[in-house]
Amino acid sequence: MSETTVPAARSRLTGAVLLAANAIPLLGVALLDWDVFSIMLLFWIENVIVGVLNVLRMLVSQPKSLANWASKLFLVPFFCVHYGMFTAIHGIFVIGLFGEEYGLHMDIPDLLRVPEIFPHAELWWAVAALAASHLVSFFANFVFGGEYRTTSASMLMMRPYGRVVILHVTIIFGGAAVMALGSPVWALLLLIALKTVGDMTAHRWRNRSNSANNPQQA
Repeated sequence: MSETTVPAARSRLTGAVLLAANAIPLLGVALLDWDVFSIMLLFWIENVIVGVLNVLRMLVSQPKSLANWASKLFLVPFFCVHYGMFTAIHGIFVIGLFGEEYGLHMDIPDLLRVPEIFPHAELWWAVAALAASHLVSFFANFVFGGEYRTTSASMLMMRPYGRVVILHVTIIFGGAAVMALGSPVWALLLLIALKTVGDMTAHRWRNRSNSANNPQQA
């Protein structure tokens, strides 16, 4: 396989895995009677996964750069605190708006009860699949694709926020609309489709951006 086709193959692989992972909520709705809260909770947990893997990216980025290692001493802990607070607030809104049926309210103690919901909602396998999807992207693109050589910790610092803000604000409003309609199956499927389109668009944009920054791999 030529040098020009390897990145394209990686992009197709990660895109296919991402699409398959986003199809999992469809099975939840069709086979397990997932409601809007189950879907919103799964999407929120995916944000946690994204944050954890971004920390890993920051830690392994540009390992030969002393300046980058110096910046990591500040940026990695700062990201953990800042993104952690950001995600916690987002989670509080999710459980407050959609978790009333499970006895959850808009506060931190109830957010800590979220793992108790997993067995009831049968979410563990879906969380594992989403985590696997993001791990495939991490290894295929960041590690084997060589992104870690040209991407600094400061460049990675803000990367997850665009996805969270644009995609999930839209999804929260969409979820509220679905709930107002009584959570019909067609509306739940539309919500999942909206999120999938957002993910695939971000995936393509990120690959174009990486190709522009790494012309030798384009």
